[in-house]
Amino acid sequence: MAPSSLAILVIDENRIRASIIEAGLREAGHERVTVIHDVAGIARRIADIAPDVIVIDLENPNRDMLENMFQLSRAVKRPIAMFVDRSDQASIEAAVDAGVSAYVVDGLRQERVKPILDMAISRFNAFSRMARELEEARSELENRKVIDRAKGILMKSRGLSEEAAYTLLRKTAMNQNRKISDIAQSLVTAAGLLGSPEEQ
Repeated sequence: MAPSSLAILVIDENRIRASIIEAGLREAGHERVTVIHDVAGIARRIADIAPDVIVIDLENPNRDMLENMFQLSRAVKRPIAMFVDRSDQASIEAAVDAGVSAYVVDGLRQERVKPILDMAISRFNAFSRMARELEEARSELENRKVIDRAKGILMKSRGLSEEAAYTLLRKTAMNQNRKISDIAQSLVTAAGLLGSPEEQ
């Protein structure tokens, strides 16, 4: 995505610091920059603006303020670069847990804004890809388990071999234009409602 097409939201109660960040972003070719100085009702504002990236600058955040921002980052699922003047180890760990893509302590300088933003985006994308792949692997495993159970039911109830049971599942799925895992799930559910074959 070209810099100019990225919608960036800057959240900073300090107007001078916000203008430094905005200048750094515009100098780097980012044209769609929105600045918010008031964090009240921030979640709704974010929903309205729908930014691609969020930059949060907190001078001396107290624990409540940080926790609010961390909750926000968990909810919005977007790359977030957070600048703070100082921090302790617990806050840094909390930022990582909350999914903050770049947590920068002691360092708001105009020339640092762009590289940190770029890093936040690439980290967020890498993390999202990993999370998606993990979810797909988990789903694949679940599907395999369900298909194995469905094959077991067919083998018992119809006296089929494993291969024949799988072929029947696949054929049924093709005929009904559904996934094999969906057919298998229906069969497992039905068997559960009817009682297992040996109980009938």
